[in-house]
Amino acid sequence: MVPVSGFPLWAWVGFTALVVALLVLDLAVLARGSREISFRQAALLSAFWVGVAVAFGVALFFVAGAARAAEYFTGYIVEKSLSVDNVFVFALIFSYFAVPSRYQYRVLFWGIVGALVLRGVFILIGAELLERFDWIVYVFGAFLVYTGIRMALHREVEVHPERNPVLRLVRRLVPMTKSFEGERFFVRRSGKLLATPLFAVITVVMTTDVIFAVDSIPAIFGITSSAFIVWSTNAFAVLGLRPLYFMLAGMMERFVYLNLGLSVVLVFVGGKFIWSELFGKVPIWVSLPFIAAAIGVSIAASLWKTRG
Repeated sequence: MVPVSGFPLWAWVGFTALVVALLVLDLAVLARGSREISFRQAALLSAFWVGVAVAFGVALFFVAGAARAAEYFTGYIVEKSLSVDNVFVFALIFSYFAVPSRYQYRVLFWGIVGALVLRGVFILIGAELLERFDWIVYVFGAFLVYTGIRMALHREVEVHPERNPVLRLVRRLVPMTKSFEGERFFVRRSGKLLATPLFAVITVVMTTDVIFAVDSIPAIFGITSSAFIVWSTNAFAVLGLRPLYFMLAGMMERFVYLNLGLSVVLVFVGGKFIWSELFGKVPIWVSLPFIAAAIGVSIAASLWKTRG
């Protein structure tokens, strides 16, 4: 197996510091107080996050070479596309808990901070498994193929927050108020610290994102052997989730063929995982056009189908 890192410690530390700085900027500028995000604001913010991700890819091209940059852009396209499913699920979660729109950006911010930490742990575990056990490649590959087929056959997404085991544990351990207390996550009543429903929403958002990461992280490892690239693509995709939600939550019904495109991508990446181990690595210049075409065609066909 090829080593799964390939990047020095300073690159990890520097990139993680960049992510923290971007989160602080977001919190300081965008997440202050109660506010609602308009479609125009969401589009501008989404363009900003995509621009940052593209700029990082260009920098990677000059620092690490064309092959690594191509792996990064391929992984980012996959992660960004899979994020659309997250958007739909977040909309269902907010509907279930009846979260006012003015609180949703703040909830997503903190939920995604937690999701970033958990994804980082998942990536390190996945990288270690791939380095230690060659047979994990076949497990990851078969899992992605199965996930892709399942996605194609079951297009309806159902979310049942009341079944979330982490939420059940939180409710058992932490007393909770029955109604929202502004945008606060905790309040003190009669000397007791109580959680509010917004804290419950953060818990569900965070754990639901991790469930989606179980599919997406192996998919990126099928594209690149570098844990650093897997981390960077995940980080930028997750950072852009909040404005993407406010852009797309009201028009999810238009993406009727996106799941088919994503299922093709997952099956392709899973097959590529196994093929690379048996017969040799599939060039990234084959993977990138195929994945971009599959997702692009599915989006274009969806918009054409639902035009007007």
